[in-house]
Amino acid sequence: QIKELFVSFEDTPLGAASLAQVHKAVLQDGRTVAVKVQHPKVQAQSAKDILLMEILLLTVKQIFPDFEFMWLVDEAKKNLPLELDFLNEGRNAEKVAHMLKDFDFLKVPRIYWELSTRRVLLMEFVEGGQVNDRAYMERNSIDVNEISRNLGKLYSEMIFVNGFIHCDPHPGNVLVRKCPATGKAHIILLDHGLYQVLTEKFRLDYCRLWQSLIKTDMKRVQKYSRRLGAGDLYPLFACMLTARSWDSVNRGIDRSPVTANEDVEIRTNAAAYLPQINQLLNNVPRQMLLLLKTNDLLRGIESALHTRASASSFLNMSRCCIRAISTYQRSKSHSLYRKARISLLEALSLWQINLYELFLRLKGSQLGNWVIAFLSRMHHS
Repeated sequence: QIKELFVSFEDTPLGAASLAQVHKAVLQDGRTVAVKVQHPKVQAQSAKDILLMEILLLTVKQIFPDFEFMWLVDEAKKNLPLELDFLNEGRNAEKVAHMLKDFDFLKVPRIYWELSTRRVLLMEFVEGGQVNDRAYMERNSIDVNEISRNLGKLYSEMIFVNGFIHCDPHPGNVLVRKCPATGKAHIILLDHGLYQVLTEKFRLDYCRLWQSLIKTDMKRVQKYSRRLGAGDLYPLFACMLTARSWDSVNRGIDRSPVTANEDVEIRTNAAAYLPQINQLLNNVPRQMLLLLKTNDLLRGIESALHTRASASSFLNMSRCCIRAISTYQRSKSHSLYRKARISLLEALSLWQINLYELFLRLKGSQLGNWVIAFLSRMHHS
């Protein structure tokens, strides 16, 4: 009974979604916990929902042969049982916390296994504001740009280096707070039910594609887009990945700021190219589908924080891509000389990125503007 387990249990949930709701409670030993409880009958109803989805999509496909959305059923069949197993969610939380333990700004709530089951998950209770709430950050003296940079670091590390990705970063699942003890801003990652595991081949091709996009190497953009299943639709694929127009992709996504006109153009083209988008989603590896969803959610957060397409996010991605590819190359090399050469080139590339980042920070600072003005006067004199 609730009274046997808890000193107090708040009947009104802190949050509710389609599968479960979360309550705040206090255990008999005084620990404050978050109790995630699965809605009754969800397990049984989910199988019927998937069957109904499959029948409806097959019916629509008979009427509209070009309608290729059966991959939605495949994804639901694969992911929903995992999301309904809260013990799996707890394991994911512990795995990602260990994997990213070097990021001192990340907080993953601890799991209390002794009181957790497949339908009830007990976690450490951690408070914070939603990651897209600029007003909350301003009230609590949290640097919005720092949060955006650190969120980019987390996801670049998960995607490019580890290939184990939290795929539901909507604002309700990503909180921020200022640590009372240290004053440091923390990112709190919640809801670990939906993860994507990337194969090594896919992850490395994805790394090389993003490197090509950042370097504006269009031949390699075409090459790696095709390897990831885009075929002749690689320009559309590049636009979907970056949420930028094809013109911006060709000019350089790290050099062209996002404009209101470009956003309107993208929305208009998305409607016009719906059959091609549909075809592309049907052709790419299934690993790509949750990545596209994750990218869109992260971009939504960046838009809310006004940090979208910032140079720092591309620099973090570049670092992770370089590290991932270098690690792979070393693992395949049997020569000490070759391994040393790979490590040297990796260090040099990372040093160049750090130097460029320092330049950008100086350029945006008052000291940097003073130095640039001073050098300009020296040049003219």
